[in-house]
Order: sequence, then structure tokens, then C-alpha cells
Amino acid sequence: MSNKSLSADAACFEGGTSAAATGKRGLWSSRLMFILAATGSAVGLGNIWKFPYITGENGGGAFVLLYLGCIAIIGIPLLMAEILIGRRGGRNPAGSMEVLAQEAGVSSRWKLLGWAGVITGFVLLSFYLVVAGWAVSYIFTAGSGAFNGATSDDIGGLFGGLVSDPVASTAWGTIVLAITATIIIKGVKQGLEKAVSIMMPGLFVILLLLVGYSVSTGYFGQGVEFMFNSDFSKLTGTSVLIALGHAFFSLSLAGGGMMTYGSYLSKDVSLGKTVMTVGVLDTVVALIAGLAIFPIVFANGLEPGAGPGLIFVTLPLAFGQMPFGQIVGVLFFVMLSFAALTSAISLLEPAVSWMTEKRGMSRLKAGVLTSAGIWVLSLGSVFSFNIWQNYTLFGKTFFDTLDYLTSGWIMPLSGLAMAIFTGWIMTRAATHEEVGDGWGYRIWRFLIRYIVPVGILAVFLHAIGALD
Repeated sequence: MSNKSLSADAACFEGGTSAAATGKRGLWSSRLMFILAATGSAVGLGNIWKFPYITGENGGGAFVLLYLGCIAIIGIPLLMAEILIGRRGGRNPAGSMEVLAQEAGVSSRWKLLGWAGVITGFVLLSFYLVVAGWAVSYIFTAGSGAFNGATSDDIGGLFGGLVSDPVASTAWGTIVLAITATIIIKGVKQGLEKAVSIMMPGLFVILLLLVGYSVSTGYFGQGVEFMFNSDFSKLTGTSVLIALGHAFFSLSLAGGGMMTYGSYLSKDVSLGKTVMTVGVLDTVVALIAGLAIFPIVFANGLEPGAGPGLIFVTLPLAFGQMPFGQIVGVLFFVMLSFAALTSAISLLEPAVSWMTEKRGMSRLKAGVLTSAGIWVLSLGSVFSFNIWQNYTLFGKTFFDTLDYLTSGWIMPLSGLAMAIFTGWIMTRAATHEEVGDGWGYRIWRFLIRYIVPVGILAVFLHAIGALD
């Protein structure tokens, strides 16, 4: 990096976001648009698919309370740190880290943290789009009436047939990727903002409609009791680690997307209030999803702790048995697809942002090239469920290997590095300028320096099997 460019970078810290962000990169048109986009990034399959079943597996209400505590002391402080880096750097993740390392007077090798975010988003999307493709396909499966009167074997056969068919899985995943790339190519205002302004309100409306239906089943009270009646005797040390891990992954942390979205955020926006809003909305969606799902599960005599199959096997079985199940099933999978797509665009954006800034490409060219690479990589994940299912590395399929490397290693270590960088490397004046004054800043700084690193280290050790 030349002295001239370093001087230009240093100038961007005085009084606003960098020229890179305010020029062709663009800014969010309002605080609301950022909140919708960031919440969309955070609200993914994990909220609607994973949270209900891990709650069921870990005893319900006590786990919910534990999870909320982890969100408050681990998730939100780290989300603040990631968005802070993006906004202050005003570039793609690698560029932002390089600029902030120069500001702090430390090695430019810290840009590797930004690179980790770009790479993580790329790899995550390659297997995330496969699962998202299943969700989109189920919109049409539910609409066709295939669930009506079906047995558990019938539903299992439907899902097994989908994942075992490489052509069908590839086709549905390609549709998800094509939609995602089209949104990204259009840019911040015409692409990202328009997409989230439609999908996020749509997601909330459908979710509330499903809750309304759950009330009508007569089992809503049982669902509420299951989620909020706390029996701490059912919690184990593993439950604590699962809650920590889900708090970390639920907010879409360390995947590059939040850092990139932060780089489009104006300096006029209150970072603390905005991040708190995103964290609360993400958590509210997870809780409402549980209130929509569990009464339906109980009404049909099914098992709430049914594992990942809760979404693709257990619930479709319920949809096939209950009044208006065909309509409810379609709405549910539309909502699930919206959640998947809003997360997918945040995974693709970091790589496209890097290519447009560092390589001078148009968003069209960058979006097409990046998507092509992701599509090729996604084939390995598709084949993991069929023609490559017997090929493993250390006992893991290609899909599981990518998931393990990103979720088990890269993301926790990146999160740990972000906590160290913002808590110990960046100056107090720099972080204070971004976060603001008062008790909120003092609490955040204490948590990011002392509590968050310990929590993330526990997530990391649990993910790699060193802590149970």
C-alpha cells in the first residue's frame, strides 16, 4: 500500500465514512433499511429451523432463558464490534481491516481477518444454498398437496428423494443462487434495499399468520409452556455450550456480511441503538418461530425435539394432517425461503464488494464470476447426499467438511480475533467515537475485552470436540 493511499485512508476517519463508501459503493438510504438488511442477514434458517429443535432437545424454557443471556453478553457485543469495523473502515472486510490496522499502528496482516470473512461467506453460501434450495422446492411440494394424508414414511420418502437426486438439488440451489446474484448485482439501493424491504415485512407477516393459526389449534398454551416454563434441572453443560454457539451463529457473526453491511452505514446513525434493535428483532423472530411451530407439533402428537428433520419431515407430516394444512405449508416454506434468501445475499455481498473495489470490476461481472465459483463448489455439497455420500474425509462428507471448517474453525477464530482487535488493538478513542458515550459504551468495552473472548473460545472448543 502506497504512502499516498495510506494518507487517503487516514483522512476518511475524520468526520464521516470513507470516499469509497460514499462513492460508487453507496450507503443505506436510512437506518430502517440497514436494520432490515442486518436483521435479514441474521434471520436465516438457523432461527426458523435450528432454534426450535435445539430448544426441544434441551428442555424448552430454561434453554430459552440461557440463550437470551448468551445473546446479550456474547452475541450483541460482537455484532457491535463487527459492524463498527465495517463502518469505520468503509470498505470491503479485507480493506476495512487494512485501514483500521494502519490507523492503530499495527501490522497490516490484520487484513487476514477481513479476508477470512470474505472466504467464509463464499464457502458458507456454497452449501447454504443447497439447504435453501430444499426450502424453495417445498413451497411447490406443499402446494401440490403431496403432504395431504401422507404417512411419516411417505414424507421421509419425499425428502429422501429430493436430496438423493443430484439434478433436482442442483436445479433448486441454482435458482436460489440466481435470485441472490440478481439482487446483489443491482447494488445497495436498487438491489439489497428493495429485496429486504419486500422479504422482511413479508417474513414477519407470514410468521404472525402462522402464529394465529397455531392459536386456533388449541395447543398454543402448551407451546408457550414448553418454551417459557423453565426447568433448569434439564440443562447440562452441553446445553450451555449449545446456547453459546447458537447465540454466536444466529446473529450471522464473523461471516463477512455484517462487516460489509456496516461499511454502508452512515456515521449519523447511532450504532448502539441500531445494533440492539437488530439483536432484539433476530431473537424475537426465533421466539415467534417457536410459538408458530410447537403448537402445530403438539396438536398432531409429534416430537418437538425431532432434530433437523423437524422442518422437512415432522412439520410436513403435520401439514398433511391438519385443517388448511396445504395453505399453511405453502406459507411456512415461503417464509423459510425468505429467511434463507435474506441471509444468502449477505454471504455473497462481501466477495462482490471486494472484487469491485480491489479489481475494479462492475457489480455485474463480479456477481457473475463469484456466483460461478460458488456454484461449482456447491456441487460437492449436492453430491454429498447422493453420488459422493460414501466418500468421506476423516469421517465427514464434503458438505459436513465445509460446515465443520467454517462453523467449527474459521468463524469462531475470526470472532475471537474481532473481539481482540476492537477491545485491545483499536484505541479507546476510536471505538468510543463509533459506539458513543455513556454506560452503554463502558458495558460494551468490558464485555468485548473480557467476556466475549472467553465465550467464543468455549464455542470454538465445543465445535472441534475439545469441550463437552
